[in-house]
Amino acid sequence: MSSLAGIHPVREAIRAGRPLDRILIAKGAAGPRIQELIELCRERGIPVRFEPREQLDRAAGAASHQGVVAIGSAEKYADLEETAAGGGLHVVLDGVEDPHNLGAIIRTAHAAGAAAVVIPERRAAGLTEVVARTAAGALAYIPVVRVVNVNRALDDLKAAGYWIYGLDERGGDEYDKIEYTKPTAIVLGAEGRGLHEHVAKRCDFLVSIPMAGGVASLNVSVAAGVVLFEWKRKAVNEHP
Repeated sequence: MSSLAGIHPVREAIRAGRPLDRILIAKGAAGPRIQELIELCRERGIPVRFEPREQLDRAAGAASHQGVVAIGSAEKYADLEETAAGGGLHVVLDGVEDPHNLGAIIRTAHAAGAAAVVIPERRAAGLTEVVARTAAGALAYIPVVRVVNVNRALDDLKAAGYWIYGLDERGGDEYDKIEYTKPTAIVLGAEGRGLHEHVAKRCDFLVSIPMAGGVASLNVSVAAGVVLFEWKRKAVNEHP
C-alpha cells in the first residue's frame, strides 16, 4: 500500500487528482492548513479518518508526516448512477474489511459477469495495492463504486429498478431455489458480522447457503463465488 506523508505533499497530490483511498489526520491536529486539507477532501470526495498519532507513524514509516498521511488508491472509483444505468449485476459489500477478501470478490464478480462492485467508504477495505494484487487484473475490467452509505446506495438501486438479494445465514430462501429478477443487486455482509440490520431490511429477498456439518457459514469471498456463479448459471440458461 503506497502512502504519502506531510501536509504539503498531500495537498499537492489532492490538487493534482492523484487517486487516493483516504487521508489520515492525527487526532488533535488543528490549524488552517489542516482545515484546508479537510475542505479539499470534501470537495474531491476523499474520505478523512482521524487516527491516533501512532497509527500515522506506522503508515508513514520513517517519513515526517506533520499529522497527515495519504493512502494511495490502486484505481479510481466509478459512479453508481453511471454503472446502474447499464442494468447489469451489482455486487454490494456491506463493510468487507479484509483486502484479500475484497480482491477475491472483485475477481469472482468479474468472472461471473457482474457489472460493478459497490463498497462503502468507511469501516471497509478500499482499493489498495493488496486488493489489486489479489484481484489479479480484474480491476482493469470491472468498475468499483465507493459510496458514503450502503443503505442510500441500495435505495438508489431500487429507484433504478433493481431487485435486492441479501446473502444471510438466516435467510428464508435457499440461494439456488429462487429466480433472480433483473436488474439484480446481490448484497454480501462483512466478515463475522453479516448484514447490518438496516441493510437487511432493504433487501427484497434474504437468501442463504445451506450448510452441512458444524460450520455455520462460509468465508465471504467463498460465499460470493457460490452465489454469483449460481446467478450466472441462471442468467445463461435464460438466454441460451
